[in-house]
Amino acid sequence: MFSFKNYKKFLPAIFILLFCLLMTSFSRGIGESFGVFLLPLSNHFEWSRASVTSVYSIYMFCLGIGSLLSGLAFDRFGSKFNYIFGTFLLTVAYGLSGYLTKLWEFYLFLGVLGGIGASMVGIVPSQSILIKWFDKRLSTALSIAYAGQGLGVLFLAPLCQVLINNFGWMKSYNFIGIFFFIVLFLLIFFPWSKINTGKSIIKKELYSNKLNNISLKDALFKKAFWIFFFIFLFTAMGIFGVSLQVVAYLIYCGFSEIESAFFFGLMGMLTFPGMAFTGFAADIWKKHYVSTFSYFLSFLGIFALYILQYQSNYYVLLIFIVTFGLSAGARGPIITSLIAKIFAGKGLASIYGASNLGQGIGAATGALCAGYLFDITTNYNIGFLFCSFFTFIGALLFWFIPGIKKI
Repeated sequence: MFSFKNYKKFLPAIFILLFCLLMTSFSRGIGESFGVFLLPLSNHFEWSRASVTSVYSIYMFCLGIGSLLSGLAFDRFGSKFNYIFGTFLLTVAYGLSGYLTKLWEFYLFLGVLGGIGASMVGIVPSQSILIKWFDKRLSTALSIAYAGQGLGVLFLAPLCQVLINNFGWMKSYNFIGIFFFIVLFLLIFFPWSKINTGKSIIKKELYSNKLNNISLKDALFKKAFWIFFFIFLFTAMGIFGVSLQVVAYLIYCGFSEIESAFFFGLMGMLTFPGMAFTGFAADIWKKHYVSTFSYFLSFLGIFALYILQYQSNYYVLLIFIVTFGLSAGARGPIITSLIAKIFAGKGLASIYGASNLGQGIGAATGALCAGYLFDITTNYNIGFLFCSFFTFIGALLFWFIPGIKKI
């Protein structure tokens, strides 16, 4: 029977989950909204598509490097350091980006500081915090936190487009910097000791797998670690090679700038329920079956995007938005929960951060190659083929995770 007393017992865990969701939404949502700034920056500085895309590539690469640094920092200093230092980097990165004039400056601020800052407050610390608060529905909790990326894109991509249209890209970045400064101030007053403590009953159940409680150094010699690394790598090459180009591609297909930003945000909205449903499904069915179905949806979405240049109508666009949106980030929560169960213990944050480095490298490579292929071919078809191939490799690797059929 429901009682307020029982409800109060769950409030701290709900607060922690909401906090992780919002921080991921703010940090990754702004980073993934770079696609909205793609054309304004290219037109303002008369830079090639590959040049502007390379800023995002460096951002994603540093997001991967930052994941490793974030994990190491979390294991050594705790969550308070991660969130305050990461938000400080985001404040500096976006607050000063409106004053930049050279490509290397964008590399440094948006790429390096933005990428490391987002990783310090993203899913790496979230995973290590949530495993202390959720036991039976860990995949579901992680998927909700992970889905913050999609939730952020849903609201922030159209908002950024509106800001750009009304104030220009320079002031838009200034506004973003002010927002992160406010968040930084609020974080100072958070109950960090309580957040780090978690639920003691879960702590006693963490170490049941033979790979639990091992260090990052030990994990580097395990097959499971490298399979996770390359799943992140190849999947990111395919997915981010497509997603960064969506706004520009829709404009290329004849849609308006506002429409393109809206549909990009709508795709991001579907990423949120897609991740949440995937996490829920992974708690019920075999994780490699769930992931394979999500990859099928990704392939269908890429094919619809290819058709859109020849059949520029809202029906084909809807197929892309639904299939690609629901599946774009669906594998992340599954991988995160698998790593949390297989490598639970003192080195979890470092191990997850190191494996997530594969995503940073893959996303950077995929985004850069997609932009380069457009510059040399003046169309997107070879890029779509490139992205489809590496997405398939990522799907295949899921079936080779040790013990996957029993987890």
